[in-house]
Amino acid sequence: MRRICKNKRLPIITLETRIAAPVERCFDLARDIDLHMQSTAHTGEVAVGGVTTGLIGPGEQVTWEARHFGVRQRLTSRITAYRRPFHFRDSQVHGAFRRFDHDHFFEERDGATLMGDVFDYEAPLGFLGRIADRVFLKRYMTALLERRNRLIKEVAERAG
Repeated sequence: MRRICKNKRLPIITLETRIAAPVERCFDLARDIDLHMQSTAHTGEVAVGGVTTGLIGPGEQVTWEARHFGVRQRLTSRITAYRRPFHFRDSQVHGAFRRFDHDHFFEERDGATLMGDVFDYEAPLGFLGRIADRVFLKRYMTALLERRNRLIKEVAERAG
């Protein structure tokens, strides 16, 4: 579940969540557009383009609109890697980040699923973006991912 970043100054968020549910269920919930919108309801995030409901799949993209830091933003990401039910990656096509790749890993372990996130990103605005990342952006993004993962875990475990 680890990727090596050649530039050690660039941030990477790595999370692991243990879920008492089958790997296929966890994989599908992680790519469920409707569940994602539930996890980000506090930001007003909605899918406004591409795949806007149901499960997103290989090569497909979604455009999100949400309010972050008091500013309405749009971000489009595409599924750029896909190996069901073990891994998929969504990568920014357009948006506020300079770039990002979000790898989602799923592994059966001891009768449960270990869900891993590797969010490899670069903030916009060069030096100012690096300062913003250290001060608040990484913490903010980590909280968004953790919130999403808690909902996936809750729904996956409740279903089975």
